[in-house]
Amino acid sequence: MPGPSMIYELRGYVAAPGRSEALHRRFAESTLPLFEKHGLEVVGFWTEREHADRIVYLLRFPDDGTRRQRWAAFQEDPDWTRVRAASEADGAIVAEMSSRTLTRPGYWPHETAREAA
Repeated sequence: MPGPSMIYELRGYVAAPGRSEALHRRFAESTLPLFEKHGLEVVGFWTEREHADRIVYLLRFPDDGTRRQRWAAFQEDPDWTRVRAASEADGAIVAEMSSRTLTRPGYWPHETAREAA
């Protein structure tokens, strides 16, 4: 059972103008399988209802060291380097990116279903 050090990372992306389809395709066809390969556990994945060019997803990690290690392995993967270069051959597909690391405060004792499993 995961301990109280469980952390989440909330990441958001905004597609470059006219590149929304390419960004969604890269996530669907390449990025998500690479996440699985490197143990980057996606808890949820969303787009904004009014802005399909905005992608938000939530990852879960047992601790910050694991988070850093898994991201480093992903970034260094030759498959990711190849996929990223190919998807950006006609220009950047990401206009903005944000990342926030989240922990559950002590006054919120409730566990998510996956933490309780």
